[in-house]
Amino acid sequence: MRSLSLVAVIVFICMTATGLNLQTRKGNNLPLSEGRSFSKTEQGDETHLLPSATHRYRLDPSQSKFTAHALAGGLLWFKGQDHIIAIRDFTGEAQLTAGSINPASLQINAKAASMVETSDVFTEQEKQIINRELREIVLHPDQYPEIIFRSTSITGRTTSSNQYELKITGDLTLHGVTRQITIPTTVNLAGNGLRARGEFAIKRSDFKVKATSAMHGLIRVKDKVKFTYAIVGHERE
Repeated sequence: MRSLSLVAVIVFICMTATGLNLQTRKGNNLPLSEGRSFSKTEQGDETHLLPSATHRYRLDPSQSKFTAHALAGGLLWFKGQDHIIAIRDFTGEAQLTAGSINPASLQINAKAASMVETSDVFTEQEKQIINRELREIVLHPDQYPEIIFRSTSITGRTTSSNQYELKITGDLTLHGVTRQITIPTTVNLAGNGLRARGEFAIKRSDFKVKATSAMHGLIRVKDKVKFTYAIVGHERE
């Protein structure tokens, strides 16, 4: 009988210790081995662990700014100025899990024909020439109508409440060529909205995009093209 009592005491102590280990402050995240984030809720005398919500945001081009900066590498015509090409028409969706980041994803589909010169240093006539040759010589939107980015992994950290510093790695398809790139971004969540901003660069030669940007080669741009963006998204129901 004494040995059975000793066993009962040991079992009671183990159960008590396990219960203490599960206790946490209300609302804290509990990361599990699968990488999912869980939050604690209480109902009456019971405690439930629920997955943190994953939010989906539809990107809004009307409130966003997405531009490509092509740096002049030649001279002569159009004063040898850099080009600022706006991407006017794109769609996409971002997904982010509050508190734990992942699951997360990003997809953007941009219309190549919507890319137009916006730099104030050019006259309207000069812009028309540049835009025509962007279509006919550089981008070929009839053959390659879409520029597509799909994320394959997202890593980062929470820097403050509802703000994240992320690195988005994925496949960029441009001019019929697909290459992996990494996009650094700062994301802010407020209410039902998402705002992301940052910049990244690619090499034209990696995507077989010609250097000519206007007047059949009188202006040439460098191999490196820098993209800057300030994108707004609205949460989907």
